[in-house]
Amino acid sequence: MTKKSAYQLTQSQKMMVFILSMSLYGLSNMFTELIPSVQLGVIELSVEYFAFIPLTLCILFHPLYAAVGAALGEIIFGELMLGQFGGIGEIEKFITFSLGMYIAGILVRNPLNRLQVGIAVMSGLIVHHLLGTIVDMGKVWVGIEELEAVEGLAQSVLIVEGVAFFNDLLFSGILFALLPTLYLVPRLYGKIEPLLGMKPRDNKVQYSLNELITPRLVVIGVVLAAIAIVTEFMAESDINIGVWEPDFLETFGDAFIWIVIGVAAIIAIFTIGIMLNKSKNKKNVRDVSNVG
Repeated sequence: MTKKSAYQLTQSQKMMVFILSMSLYGLSNMFTELIPSVQLGVIELSVEYFAFIPLTLCILFHPLYAAVGAALGEIIFGELMLGQFGGIGEIEKFITFSLGMYIAGILVRNPLNRLQVGIAVMSGLIVHHLLGTIVDMGKVWVGIEELEAVEGLAQSVLIVEGVAFFNDLLFSGILFALLPTLYLVPRLYGKIEPLLGMKPRDNKVQYSLNELITPRLVVIGVVLAAIAIVTEFMAESDINIGVWEPDFLETFGDAFIWIVIGVAAIIAIFTIGIMLNKSKNKKNVRDVSNVG
């Protein structure tokens, strides 16, 4: 029987994963800003995210650091640097996205198992979108937000939010999260980690679902979801703190997006360069030791 041991990274490696996830996902968010949406009747098809980037990093490297890094990258590059930061209301998006990506990452024991990867990805996406849907429905039911639906028909909120939920899950979720992740994870596993100076996760170590979804994780998840709901309700009730909207795009034009893209790209390239350099130094040290 294979002895179970936690996948370990050094603190500097965790920080590299965090920065890489932050910059790459932040960079991808800039490109989604440039892709127009398509309206098909009441359904709007739009590219919300390229979630395969944090999902791949969560599965191959470290779920927590990759998930939080990606969520922070969206805030920094997709909102703060574009002058679109919504204050305390952004906490809800940060928590729900981080939680969804983290859950997807910890559910994968064997990155070479596409079925396992697919189930994990869809589970993480469902958590992310479902929490957001619950928050949106709650704002309507509490009365802090109006719903553009059938007047006087309470059930219409379920229909509208339900359609939006499945639209996000089945369109962006499958095309820009599930399919690319299913392709990338098995192909990159065992190849990209050594290049970046890290060991691949042990795909022979097996954990039961009870060991992965612990009571502690459930409690933390519930608490974070509650915080997300409360902060979003506060933001919609005019108790919004930390709003920062200097209108960079209106001042400098849409070309300003390319400046933000450049900054994110430089950080990503710089981070990858550091990781490759550390990997090369480790290899040189091992070669010298072997010769000696």
